[in-house]
Amino acid sequence: MAIERQVTEGEEAVSPFAQLFSLPGLDVFNIVTFGFKTEGNPSTIVEGLKNTLINHPRFSSILVTGHGEHKGKAKWTPTKVKVEEHVIVPDIDLINKNPDEFLEDYISRVAFSPMDMSRPLWEFHLLKLKTSHAEYVIVARFHHSLGDGMSLMSLLLACTRKTCDPEALPTFVAPKKRKAKNVCFSLFAWLWFIVIIMFHTCVEVIKSMVFIFGVRDISAHIIAMPGATLSTNKFIHQIISLNDVKTVKNAMNMTVNDVLLGMVQAGLSQYLNQRFDHETISKSRKIRGVVFFNLRPNKNIEDLANMMAKGSKCRWGNSIGYVLFPLETKSYDDVFEYVRQSKTIMDRKKHSLEPLFSNGLLKLTLKVFGFKGLRTLVRKLFGSTKMTFSNVVGPAEEISFFGHQISYIAANTIGTRYLYSKLCGQTYNQHRS
Repeated sequence: MAIERQVTEGEEAVSPFAQLFSLPGLDVFNIVTFGFKTEGNPSTIVEGLKNTLINHPRFSSILVTGHGEHKGKAKWTPTKVKVEEHVIVPDIDLINKNPDEFLEDYISRVAFSPMDMSRPLWEFHLLKLKTSHAEYVIVARFHHSLGDGMSLMSLLLACTRKTCDPEALPTFVAPKKRKAKNVCFSLFAWLWFIVIIMFHTCVEVIKSMVFIFGVRDISAHIIAMPGATLSTNKFIHQIISLNDVKTVKNAMNMTVNDVLLGMVQAGLSQYLNQRFDHETISKSRKIRGVVFFNLRPNKNIEDLANMMAKGSKCRWGNSIGYVLFPLETKSYDDVFEYVRQSKTIMDRKKHSLEPLFSNGLLKLTLKVFGFKGLRTLVRKLFGSTKMTFSNVVGPAEEISFFGHQISYIAANTIGTRYLYSKLCGQTYNQHRS
């Protein structure tokens, strides 16, 4: 079950995005929670990690950031890894405590605690904890410099096997292939598609630039009243039926993400209208969120071996862009209106090059102004938006992690204090976390 190394030994350069995620004050972490149907065996899990995870060069290297005491060129330096030092098995006391609330508090403490940068940037917390959805829980924390959601989920899923076939890797739903059309019609459709792309790109990029550099956020007052004390951020985990979401999706001819964005907007609108008066809400129509896009040519999660193979179209690391998404605060009698609006907006975003532009903007800022300018841009962006959205597809069938059958997978990201609220989706076995 061991995963072979795909690169040669030695130091490696650090990508610009990996350096961004490790800037002082901007450390970003990926948190993945696994729920299991049976009680876990720590020794089995540790042995499994020894034969899989640490064979990946990123998980057996130390990140030298080039900041502070290690000024110079940022690089990944290989080191010997003792897996036991990265696996934590805490003593759990549940006296007068709800297991689900305990798990939320524990994940929050882990997420916001500092990580030791003098060793490989990952850790697993094994919790002997029975919750509403699991008999045993693992909380994994990874520094975002190791890779984005696609890369990390590919690595983790390369460590799993189908429950029905212990020797087989998980499979994913293949994208539907488009039927061949008439050549003349295809040529016309292609030219029209280029026009649509150019138009929406110009409009969306101009709106994005105006927002980032010219418009002062007018909705900041809804976060807290002057002098209010902000409570500690907390991770909230909710499982919903993917089949229910697909029912709406199929009935309204849209995507799963369109439905989920509409659900979030409906909930946000209801919350704001209950908490604030109409005048306050009418002044807060310009609330915006950020939706992250995967920029890889191949949009499917691939097995780790394929991702790391020479010549693969899908590469390891951070390959992401973002778009600005206006959040609706107006109250509608028809709840499906939020879903329709989400689809309309996201169709424009998908038919533009805004995700590529945002990725290029970050790289250009880094090249021209250095990390100081990049940090200012990131703080400006996330300081003026209120919610971020991310999504990673998972396997369609039940899988096991080193012999432990998985009940659910929940992924999230946390980092800069300017990231007010982050919503991440993870599909698994017809459910969504």
